Amino acid sequence: MTEAQPTRPRPRAALAMSADTAAAVLDAESLAALGEVCDLVPPPVLDDLTTPRARAVLADVELLVTGWGCPPLDEEVLAAAPRLRAVVHTAGSVRGHVTGACWERGIEVSSAAAANALPVAEYTLAMILLTGKDVLEQARAYRTARARAAWRTLRTVGNHGRTVGILSASLIGRRVIELLRPHDLRVLLYDPYVTDADAEALGVERVGLPELFARSDTVSVHTPLLPETRGLVGRELIAALRPGAVLINTARGAVVDQEALTEAALAGRIRAVLDVTEPEVLPPDHPLWDCENVLITPHLAGSQGNEWRRLAGTAVAEAARWASGAGFLHPVRRERLAFQA
Repeated sequence: MTEAQPTRPRPRAALAMSADTAAAVLDAESLAALGEVCDLVPPPVLDDLTTPRARAVLADVELLVTGWGCPPLDEEVLAAAPRLRAVVHTAGSVRGHVTGACWERGIEVSSAAAANALPVAEYTLAMILLTGKDVLEQARAYRTARARAAWRTLRTVGNHGRTVGILSASLIGRRVIELLRPHDLRVLLYDPYVTDADAEALGVERVGLPELFARSDTVSVHTPLLPETRGLVGRELIAALRPGAVLINTARGAVVDQEALTEAALAGRIRAVLDVTEPEVLPPDHPLWDCENVLITPHLAGSQGNEWRRLAGTAVAEAARWASGAGFLHPVRRERLAFQA
């Protein structure tokens, strides 16, 4: 008869995020699931890591479940959390709170970036197909005229054989490529870190950056905002877009030269779908607000409403894996930070 294996003690865990984030992302079911795998510190959540209560919690915590509004986990915070070994983030980017001190300490980090990539990719797919059919322009004209326009004969309208350019094979860029596969579209990719073999595996044509803009009917931007990508989509690339082409940006506003984009859109040369701008929000008198060639949405491509449950589910699963000793399925590696949002 074999001896029963000792069960692993449940790690002490706490929530570090804004109260609004916790209320939105972590419903009662998610909190109960976390409580099954961790010894979860009861509310309120930690949104200020300098208070006496926060310091008392940090002194004993092994795992932090973080979210939007989590303060930076700097040297001072880590000094108050000697037992902290892991961070599970309920959103995408960890740049706002995971500092160099965390990596120096060897703290393991996971994020729900993969889960958040899906709704962004879905938004992008929808916009590619809608703009290919001129849906926004046709709807506006229909509403104004209250009558159907004359039969459209423009060969540029429609999604049959259109060319879509993907800027960056990021998590989101790859999900967009995946969602585009069933459609009758030609997909180009620019990413300096992707090889020809990688591109072949993705089912796309790897091209240079100027060629991506010159050949595409739609260019979708998915590159993270890094020092070297700030203003990457500049005046020359925007000028290379063919007349009537669409630029979709769900990444970060500062990746695109907004002045050059504004000029091209106001001139009627190109169309744009912008879920992000620089700054965010644009000033009330900015001309893009009234430009009929541009659709601006309030940074809603990422997880919203019931999609937050996917983020919570990912975080719970990651916490369970880590608590069991299996390790994270979606780890964030320090050496990959330069290529991530």
